[in-house]
Amino acid sequence: MYLSIVILPFIGSACAIFLGRFIGPKGSSFITTFFLFSSFVLSLFAFYFVGLCNNVISFKLGSWFTSSLLDVSWGFLFDSLTVSMLLVVTSISTLVHLYSTAYMGGDPHLSRFMGYLSLFTFFMLILVTADNMVQMFIGWEGVGLASYLLINFWFTRIQANKAAIKAMIVNRVGDLGLALGIMACFYYFKSVDYEVVFSMVNHFYHNFNDSSFFCIFFNISPISLICILLFIGAVGKSAQVGLHTWLPDAMEGPTPVSALIHAATMVTAGVFLIARCSPLFEYSGFVLNVVIIFGASTAFFAATTGLVQNDLKRVIAYSTCSQLGYMVFACGLSSYQVGVFHLSNHAFFKALLFLSAGSVIHAMSDEQDMRKMGGLVKLLPFTYSMIFIGSISLMGFPFMTGFYSKDIIIEVAYGSYTTVGHLAHFLGTVGAFFTAFYSIRLLYMTFLEEPQGSKCIYNKVHDAPVQMFIPMFILCFGSIFIG
Repeated sequence: MYLSIVILPFIGSACAIFLGRFIGPKGSSFITTFFLFSSFVLSLFAFYFVGLCNNVISFKLGSWFTSSLLDVSWGFLFDSLTVSMLLVVTSISTLVHLYSTAYMGGDPHLSRFMGYLSLFTFFMLILVTADNMVQMFIGWEGVGLASYLLINFWFTRIQANKAAIKAMIVNRVGDLGLALGIMACFYYFKSVDYEVVFSMVNHFYHNFNDSSFFCIFFNISPISLICILLFIGAVGKSAQVGLHTWLPDAMEGPTPVSALIHAATMVTAGVFLIARCSPLFEYSGFVLNVVIIFGASTAFFAATTGLVQNDLKRVIAYSTCSQLGYMVFACGLSSYQVGVFHLSNHAFFKALLFLSAGSVIHAMSDEQDMRKMGGLVKLLPFTYSMIFIGSISLMGFPFMTGFYSKDIIIEVAYGSYTTVGHLAHFLGTVGAFFTAFYSIRLLYMTFLEEPQGSKCIYNKVHDAPVQMFIPMFILCFGSIFIG
């Protein structure tokens, strides 16, 4: 059962990509969505058995390669962190697949698109279920590859080409850091298995004298060195300040891609990595402070940038960047469970916001500039109510999903009683104010002010069809009650 959760999306992807021309777009859509839904149902069982019954499932499929001391196996680990991620990834991905069948319905390459979406999900599942760093790295690189294919799906558009190459190259910087971190891990611990490394770290911390040039020159412990390198990987994937530029440009892909990249898969990989490697990070106070500063700066900086964007999807993209900052600084404050809680909550309201934005763009004949919208509240009442619920959840309005996790993060920052913690609290609070500001600005410019667009576009405006209606409606419940 546990292996099926990972393998089913891959089978769906292979069917859609290689057999798409024989089974047609409808057949590809049905197969990929059905396999992902099956994976989601199995994830529910796994969540009950592992998360609620306090079990841990770990198994090896067999050896992958062996070279002197380096022994890497195909192994899978299902603990509480993994099953929480599985539930988020498979549920959001299933809804995005269903939404795509309507949103991309007129595209002649729908089979290829559905295949890429399933491939993306498969690599994300490999990333979260791996029990060693090398296998995790395969999933890490795989989501990078799949994001390149999806952002560049409409490859005749020059902006899509640029955005996909930019995402690939900026992520390479972070991936180099992660690769060096895995190498350093093997150099010091002689293993890349999580359980071996994490069980030895306490012994190493107290009994280890390193004579390597790097550690002596920079006066840094080996554990801090490993953590910094791992964090560079997380900065690239989770779009922290400095390597964040690829994330808003990823909007060039179709809207379902934006929803999948920003809500459940790629950008959450960095937060997952920090949470997974928490036994290492806990032994380096210096790196935890670096994590807090990066996270708080990103939360503040991205929120200020979101205030002045006019593209509907770019506003939501910068809000993703900002929320990732909150997750990262929560992990830096050693509250990994709070960071992952915000990750799970954020997935639902962010997916709702992107799918609702897609509904607006679909209705407005692919117009994304908010300055050419307005007055849509009467024409798209359902979409307005969905984007309104997503927005107030994002703001952290009391008793919505976003409120519970965001409130705890800011509270934890204040209650840390450290200078860095109070800096994070200040930047997080100001960032939360800006979030509310640009969310209300988005609602006003798109739906509430006087119509600004051309009459011929407004004459064709229509609300979402049923395949787009259902995922948005389900996510709306998630945005209210999941927290």
